[in-house]
Amino acid sequence: MQNAALLPHNRRLFLQSISSIGLGLSLPTHSPLAQTPVKRERIDTHHHLWSTQYLEALKKNKLASALAEGWSVQKTLEDMEQAGVKTSILSVTTPAVAFAPTELARALARESNEWVARLQSEYPNRFGSFAMIPMQDTESALKEIAYSLDILKADGVCLMTSYGDKWLGNTLYAPVMDELNRRNAIVYTHPTRADCCRNLQPEIPPTVVEYGTDTTRTIVDIIFSGTAARCPKIDFIFSHGGGVLPFLTDRLEWVPKIDKKMQARVPHGVMHEIQRFYYDTAWISNPMSMSALLKMVPIEKILFASDYPYRTGESIYQGLNESGLNAAQLRAIGWENAQRLMPHWKSQ
Repeated sequence: MQNAALLPHNRRLFLQSISSIGLGLSLPTHSPLAQTPVKRERIDTHHHLWSTQYLEALKKNKLASALAEGWSVQKTLEDMEQAGVKTSILSVTTPAVAFAPTELARALARESNEWVARLQSEYPNRFGSFAMIPMQDTESALKEIAYSLDILKADGVCLMTSYGDKWLGNTLYAPVMDELNRRNAIVYTHPTRADCCRNLQPEIPPTVVEYGTDTTRTIVDIIFSGTAARCPKIDFIFSHGGGVLPFLTDRLEWVPKIDKKMQARVPHGVMHEIQRFYYDTAWISNPMSMSALLKMVPIEKILFASDYPYRTGESIYQGLNESGLNAAQLRAIGWENAQRLMPHWKSQ
């Protein structure tokens, strides 16, 4: 583990080194958007990126979407401008590096995380990061967690909701969760499609049903495996309002009442765990979804999120405005809750 006193110096050396060698980046260095700040307040906690080598690896494996291939830093800045977003916390989307063998996964995750660090140095205060973690093996995951949080100063880590047919409460991931708990880390999760649920409805994209369902499965797994109770210092963020979670709370609360084993694993109760997690607004900024989420968790646990480039920040903001929220609630979701979770962004 790195000496904490050396970390800022190490990060400067890293940024100097990647500036000199370039890492194959193509970043706009004279963007008028970067040079002429406008008043912005919002913090977007679900905003995607594709680094150079990572995108090439996706293309090689026929996993790159048209939106991924068309993404650019300039387009991201333009979307932020239109939505009044001051800072976007960048993260990868599915499949992350789950498709890659171990050595390649390590290299791609490191390249992506360093790429974002370079981007942060190019555009101060505009970008944060939830670091990509190779979950192929525990050693790889722990090394990248340490490097990303200690050296690159990422805001947290990004995990997929499942890997193969294993969700985040699986015992295989216990050492990773224990380390993240020790660090009081933020764990942002992004849904994917589990192996069990491929091509169930071939004409329906997995984003329509499977992503929300997989988010709910991993929440349930984290709670009933005992991971949530064992790791109370992890701040979990779940995309898309927790998927279908608001509609299953009765069923979930019933489980410990009929299963003593589950009582021991969820000693504080199911709703205690559900209500301490964070949930983002991507794809749920409408009156029906927001109403259900607000009945389930306090306003303090909801974070503004666009899912750019799959949605725009402006469309999410407009949806929230039409969801019956008052000005105080819009401020809380827009930036105050994120600033409480990540206090360093309050002073930026």
